[in-house]
Formats: sequence, structure tokens, C-alpha cells
Amino acid sequence: MRAARKYGPGVLSIIVSIVVFVIPFCFIILTAVKSRLQASLLDFSWPTSFHLWDNLVQAVSARNFMLVRAFINSTILSVSGVAILVVLSAMVAFVAERRVSKWSGFINILVLSGLIIPSAVVPTIWVLQGLGLFKTMPGLILVEVALQMSFCVLLFRAFISSVPKELDEAALIDGAGSLRLFFQIVFPLLRPVIITVIVVMSVAIFNDFTGPLYFLPGDENATVQLTLFNFKSQFDTSWNLLFMDILLITIPPLVVFLFFNRQIISGMSSGAIKG
Repeated sequence: MRAARKYGPGVLSIIVSIVVFVIPFCFIILTAVKSRLQASLLDFSWPTSFHLWDNLVQAVSARNFMLVRAFINSTILSVSGVAILVVLSAMVAFVAERRVSKWSGFINILVLSGLIIPSAVVPTIWVLQGLGLFKTMPGLILVEVALQMSFCVLLFRAFISSVPKELDEAALIDGAGSLRLFFQIVFPLLRPVIITVIVVMSVAIFNDFTGPLYFLPGDENATVQLTLFNFKSQFDTSWNLLFMDILLITIPPLVVFLFFNRQIISGMSSGAIKG
């Protein structure tokens, strides 16, 4: 009985993880290497013949190598969006945490509303059209930054609250300005949460589907998630190529999480504990 209480939750967690994550991933791999006829059955069975290379070539070369362009677009989108998010969110969190005023409550409401209130597609398109940024990569980058800003600000603010204010005072006494105080004193101390934000936001933006679909239409502007339409139509679906595409899209975020799993947990837990 004691052993069941001790090891039960861990065993249950492993079983749930296998059912939710491992089994679907195995199904994706098996379907991606099957022939088109066998893949259309959509059953969890061992392939009668392996077509890994053929399916890979067809998936990559479909629609004039659209997947290659999509990976380039997604990389540009992720790198640019994350870079802006890290710097801008850290600056906003620093000001909100250090300079408490009568507007602090209102600012907190705005930050929290970004997590609660869903984005409105039509007004956002109207704003982007007014700025001349609709159907452009810079416009989508700004949209992604706006959508993820609240979460990043909360993470940075929780960590900044643990940084002693004496460091600010000492730097100001030594003649440091606001920008120098932030970038040379405070920003280097935020390394754990910066890594967390970089990894989490990179995966989130890389895997975003609705943003590119609404705000960056067109084959030339396609991101990796939109390439799933290449192999599915109203009357026919190439399931083997579709799952090969899913597998190729899944690999980069999976590798990132495997290599930076400890840094993600460390950054989020340290901010929560110290905040």
C-alpha cells in the first residue's frame, strides 16, 4: 500500500505521457513511411514496405518546394519575433516593476487582459491595412509580438522582482543612465528567464497556424503549418505525405525542447519562486 502511494503517481504520469505523446508520435512516424494505399487506411499497423525517402522527396518538392520556403519564412518569423519579445518584454517588465505609480493597477489590467481577451481578426486586419503592413512579414511579426507580449512580461516581471533594488541605486550613484542600468546591470541577470522565453516563444511562433493564415496569405508567404494544405483536398488526401510533412514540422520544436528542457523548467520555476 505504501509502495503504491509512493510510486503510483509517477507510474500514472508515465502511462499518461505515453498515451498522450508517445503513441501519437509513433503513429505519425509509421504513417509517414507507408505507401499511399496503406496510409489511407489510417490504422496503427507496421508498414508492409517502407517509403521513407520517396515520401520525403515528394513532401519537400511539392508545389515547387513550398516546404523549403515555408521553413525559411517560419525561421525569419520566429527569430525576429522572439528577438523583439525578449528585449521589449524585459524593458516593459522592468519599468512596471520598478516604477510603481497610480497607473500601475491599470497597466497590470492591460497585461492580464492580453492573456484573457482573444484576438480579433477583422479589426487587426483593418489596422494592418491602414499601416500598409497587411500580407507582409513585418506585419505578422508585430502581430505575433502583440499576442505573446503579456505572457513574456509576466515571466520577466516575476524574475525582476527578485533582483535587489540596491543594484539600481548603486548604478545610478555611479552615474549610469536608465538604458545603461537596464542593459548592463539588470538584463544580464535575466539569463535564466531569457532562455525560457526564447525557447517557449520560438516554438509557439513556429507552430502558429491562425496568424499566418489570416495575416500573411499567399503561397510565397506560407509558413510550415500552412503547408499541411498541400496534401489535403476536398476529394483526395495523400495521408503518407501529410504525415511526412507533420513529422518534418514536428522535429525542430521537439529537438529544441529535448535540449533545453532543463533551462525552461529552471527559468520558469526560479521566476515563480523568487517572485
